[in-house]
Amino acid sequence: MWGIVPAAGRGSRIQPLAFSKELLPVGSRTLNDTQRPCAVSEYLLERMIRGGADKICFVIGAGKSDILEYFGGQFGGADLAYVVQPQPAGLCDAVFRARSVVAANDTVAIGLPDTIWFPDHGLAALPDDKLSFLLFPVERPEQFDAVMLADDGEHVTEIRVKQQDPGTHWIWGAFKMPGSVLHELYRLWRERNERDEYFGTLINAYLAAGGEALGIKAGEAYVDVGTLQGYRAAMLMLSDTPPGTADMPTPVTHKCARIEVRT
Repeated sequence: MWGIVPAAGRGSRIQPLAFSKELLPVGSRTLNDTQRPCAVSEYLLERMIRGGADKICFVIGAGKSDILEYFGGQFGGADLAYVVQPQPAGLCDAVFRARSVVAANDTVAIGLPDTIWFPDHGLAALPDDKLSFLLFPVERPEQFDAVMLADDGEHVTEIRVKQQDPGTHWIWGAFKMPGSVLHELYRLWRERNERDEYFGTLINAYLAAGGEALGIKAGEAYVDVGTLQGYRAAMLMLSDTPPGTADMPTPVTHKCARIEVRT
């Protein structure tokens, strides 16, 4: 399974930084019996590996070589690859930059590297053969992509992108799909003249054209560390949490402290 990590954004909400926002230290990890700072994006990589990923592709900007230098060619049990997004042009553009490494018969998971969520095995709750979203309850859904479900509580009917009073407290925090669906979404995006910056509007067009998506309410806690408020909340919670308490699966050598924050 491939994991795609869109990491080309400037991180303007939490600037100025002297490094990429994906390397923002949040919590700690144990390496060779020594406590080290844990970059926020490590949480996502660990969750992808727990969900079955053995290959992970970072999409980075031309000036973000520090991510490559930090992670190198492997993280835990997963091989790492890198593709470049020349200019920040939205999440759709970033994700589709990685399409060339994903075959139609692959499974692909996508998440945001400046977020932390629980349970850390949440991606395993999503099916491999359908486009599906891992959903989390939040107090401020208007700040995210809220997901509307049909009466069956599972099929997605609409994604409301940063909409006031969206009518639900459930948002997506990560998603998974077959590689064939990724390529189908790319073709639809091109047919729409690449005007979709957010995945939510593209998914709405996909649904309107007869596509299917599932929303799985398996998420428990979600925090966006890409804002100063979210970062402070995460660090406050970590101050009461013994470092290294979240055990990683055997292939993963990094251990990060658990953060239980509801935004």
